[in-house]
Amino acid sequence: MLIRRHATRALLATVALSGLTFLAGCAMMKPESNLVTFTTQLRGANEVPPNASAGTGTVDAIFDKNTNQLRWKVSYAGMTGPATAAHFHGPAAVGANAGVALGWPSPVRSPMDGSATLTPAQAADLLAGRWYANIHTAAHPGGELRGQMTVRN
Repeated sequence: MLIRRHATRALLATVALSGLTFLAGCAMMKPESNLVTFTTQLRGANEVPPNASAGTGTVDAIFDKNTNQLRWKVSYAGMTGPATAAHFHGPAAVGANAGVALGWPSPVRSPMDGSATLTPAQAADLLAGRWYANIHTAAHPGGELRGQMTVRN
């Protein structure tokens, strides 16, 4: 009976140790995330064709692949005048122009944020790196500041 008790304790200890080892391994696994972060630097030199604007800015965004919701934050300074419009454009590679894919709410100001639910086609283009952010002014109606949205995570 004493041997059976020791064997049972040894078996329980082995099971407990195996369970802890399994849980420790799970803790080291990278969790799957449905959130994708994007960023870009807005510059006149990124426009097509480039311009000599002294303005600069940034756009940071988070896209939720479960809901197709895109949330973004924008800041900019030093432009030739007030922003007249701002958008995400696509689909387009770096150095190419495209139509408006998603407009930003008016009035455009710095800092500002926004959100929208994307269509599956829009989401695919964004995730493939084929969207850029663009801020327009009266002096540069085609766009004063531009930056390609790139995955950050």
